[in-house]
Parts: sequence; C-alpha cells; structure tokens
Amino acid sequence: MNFRFSKNVVKLVSCLFIICVVNTVSANALIIDDRSSGELRSNLGEEWRLVTDNVMGGVSSGKLDLHTYQGKNCLRMQGDVSTENNGGFVQIALNLAESGSFDASAYDGVELEISGNNESYNIHFRTAGLWFPWQSYRAAFDASNDWQTIRIPFAELEAYKTGRGFKPEKLNRIGIVAIGREFQADLCLASLKFYAE
Repeated sequence: MNFRFSKNVVKLVSCLFIICVVNTVSANALIIDDRSSGELRSNLGEEWRLVTDNVMGGVSSGKLDLHTYQGKNCLRMQGDVSTENNGGFVQIALNLAESGSFDASAYDGVELEISGNNESYNIHFRTAGLWFPWQSYRAAFDASNDWQTIRIPFAELEAYKTGRGFKPEKLNRIGIVAIGREFQADLCLASLKFYAE
C-alpha cells in the first residue's frame, strides 16, 4: 500500500518533531546564565558579584568584568589569590533566588561553559542548611585556554566543613572560586545551567 503525503503534511510533521525535540532539551536543562542579558544580571534575574577574602581579613584582590573571548560573551573573573592573613580566595557569586531557596531537585548536576588560564578552580554551592560562611559543597575543575563544557554531577560534590548532606532543593548560592593557593586567576564563564540525565 502506497501513501502519498503532501509537502504541507511533511512540513507539519517536521515542525512537530522539532518542537518535541526542543521541549525535551529544555525540560532536561535549566539555564541559569547564558550571558544574553549583556550585564551582570543572570537569566534568573539575580546579579553576579565579586567576593574576596577581604571580608575575612585576607589580602587577595580581584575584579569582575563583562568580556568577549573567542567570539563568546562571558563574565571574566581576574585576580591575585594570596594566602597571607589566613586568606586565599577570589570568587564570583550568584544568589539563585531573591529570598528563600531555589529548588534544583529535578536536576542531576551543573554544566559550565568556561575557559581560563590552565589553572584549577572550584565551584561552590551554599544551601539553606549551612550557617557559617566557610561551609559549602564543592568540586574542582581545570580551565584551559579554549572553551570547554564541563559537567559536575551533584553526587560528586564534597561537603566542606559540614556534616550535612547536600540538598539540591535548598540551594541559595553558586560561586565560581579561585582558592587555596597563591596564583593569578583568569577565568571566563559563558554559560551555566542545571542538567538532568
């Protein structure tokens, strides 16, 4: 039995397929920031800010700029990380909600599109269950000169100075951090999203 479909029917089926694929992709990822705002504001509406160990008496210094690198708009974090005066970090931080917590329990981890200066950096998460500023859930990653996409599963985050388990439904803040040793930080972030497998 032969079926003949008009061009319009084929186009309609193709469009429906594309819509289904797009919806599937968007259902499996939540964009936190894709640098489409053209300012420090993320897609969630909150703004990135620079935080250094100066808040605890350290002497590290840094800056946060809007930048373009190899054709991609990005946030650029630069700084001098110093361990003097018990310091040792420069970070860019983003609150995920204006008030209360952000529920990321539908997702399996975080995906970053980054480039850097061939140094090792950290991503830190803060949740509503943490009281002290030094507590976090963290993972390290390396940032090469070229753009790369890195996925960090929530299951691989390490609890730092807390015995509490990581609760993705109670997220407060994400930080991209140059930490722990004396070095020059230079990192660009083009996108950040939560992903589901």
